[in-house]
Amino acid sequence: MRVLGIDPGLATVGYGLLEKNEKACGAVDYGYISTPAGLALPQRLLIIFRSVKQLISRFSPDVLAIERLFFCKNIRTALQVGEARGAVFTAAAETELPVFEYTPLQVKQAVAGYGRAGKKQVQQMVCLLLKLPEIPKPDDTADALAVALCHLQSEKWRQLVDSKHS
Repeated sequence: MRVLGIDPGLATVGYGLLEKNEKACGAVDYGYISTPAGLALPQRLLIIFRSVKQLISRFSPDVLAIERLFFCKNIRTALQVGEARGAVFTAAAETELPVFEYTPLQVKQAVAGYGRAGKKQVQQMVCLLLKLPEIPKPDDTADALAVALCHLQSEKWRQLVDSKHS
């Protein structure tokens, strides 16, 4: 199974592609999409849309996992993240890629075993679980890998539950 994890934002969208088979789970690719601050909003969203669509085309993931906007103190930031999420959802919809959403609490619980884990703890666990030489930078990239790991953990539970009900 290939999972494209996304940590959405307007300035920076982190992404991480994980592949899991019967034996192991590993990072295929990870990085970030950035949009110039001086560019008009529609053009920034277009960059995000096209870049995510290109990642989907290039890597053919089975699903896209994205962080859900759960709580935000700054209304402007929340709106911008929401708009960036819309560009990501549109790219996934256009390519008929299933999308799964996870709250930050769910991601932290799945990756670090504790829903209130700090950012650094989650990043260290991502590095450890994926056997990476160092914590991916910027933070959005590590967060995207964490979202993809969360999906794989959740999928494992879904399969167990489904097998019990079959």
